[in-house]
Amino acid sequence: MHGQFGNLMVNSDHQASLHKPVVDFRNTEIAFSHKSDHELKRTSWLFRLMNKSWLVSAGGSFGLWMNSTGITFLDPLIRSTIFRQFCGGISLDDSTQAIRHLAGLNTLTVLDFGAEGKVKESDFDKVLKENLRAIAYAADNPSVPVISSKVTALASNAILEKYQLGKLNTDAEKQAFKRVEERLDTLCHAAWQAGVAVFIDAEESWMQDTIDYLVLKLMERYNKENVVVYHTYQIYRKDKLENLKSDHKLAREKGFILGAKIVRGAYMEKERDRAEEKGYPSPIQDTREDTDRDFDEAIAYCVEHYEEIASCNASHNVKSNLKQAEMIAARGLPREHRHLNFCQLYGMSDYITFNLAAAGYNVAKYLPYGPVKEVLPYLIRRARENTAVTGEVSRELGLIQAEMKRRGMK
Repeated sequence: MHGQFGNLMVNSDHQASLHKPVVDFRNTEIAFSHKSDHELKRTSWLFRLMNKSWLVSAGGSFGLWMNSTGITFLDPLIRSTIFRQFCGGISLDDSTQAIRHLAGLNTLTVLDFGAEGKVKESDFDKVLKENLRAIAYAADNPSVPVISSKVTALASNAILEKYQLGKLNTDAEKQAFKRVEERLDTLCHAAWQAGVAVFIDAEESWMQDTIDYLVLKLMERYNKENVVVYHTYQIYRKDKLENLKSDHKLAREKGFILGAKIVRGAYMEKERDRAEEKGYPSPIQDTREDTDRDFDEAIAYCVEHYEEIASCNASHNVKSNLKQAEMIAARGLPREHRHLNFCQLYGMSDYITFNLAAAGYNVAKYLPYGPVKEVLPYLIRRARENTAVTGEVSRELGLIQAEMKRRGMK
């Protein structure tokens, strides 16, 4: 069903499936069945490189510098390595093969035009047009129920920050903020008409209150019957679990369905450095264990209130994915229920995604696309995050090597 997640092959008798093992994330045969021996070797080589933190750090800094100065001679190398692994293509049409491939694996696609950090009004309008094209594409493709958009690609950081501080002082600034609201409404109205959903990404804390305000207004407007708008809750912040619960209470009071994409977060070091520099308490959890505890509580809360909250567990953490899968099974809930969803990044955590799909859960790949210049900052950020913070690259590399051994590859 468009506008909601839903399995491509819906099992009408979900009770029967509950007698099977919930999900086995160690099954490398299922996880990598879509890869030929050659593709598996190439992925192993790339993940070995990405497993070197110093290389990811140095290469990322160099890549961002080249991107900012317009140097493109390494684009062919980037396209044949990290871009090929983690992006669908340079355009929607170029991404069609990846989308069809995922659909064949009973896996949905969340389309994400990889633009962010724009500053010009003309750039904001271009991104909006691209997002509207993605909605039109999704409306004609049953395996693409959702697109994702960043507010920082539709508005300047300065305007978002000034609104949060209550410092929109000039008429020009107020008009600029009004245009931000109009762009977001145009986006969500088009999604509502098309029966497609929209993930609105989270940002840094110094502009997130503004985004919270904007997204809650959009959910109240468009989430009356189905979930069109999903907010993103970064649980590495100390306050976001309670924000989730208070937003749910507000949704009850105002009569709309809460859309909640649950993530750990991607700006931890940046947030702590800024808090120290400016002399205010860091909004980030004190320990990783604190984040894990709140994340799992957020997932449990969403499953408990699944009729009133449409949630997406957007995590690469094995334990958190297993927790939700087991809760769904233990409660006898339909695994294909449109409010109970999982999502991982394209090209990563295949052992989670495809084993969930094989077990009958709603799962999608988050598929970035766009010109190399647009998506490179995203690629570098994800490489750094998953190498240094979560250890995801190392974990998946071990499973890839286990699958190569199972196939008798050298």
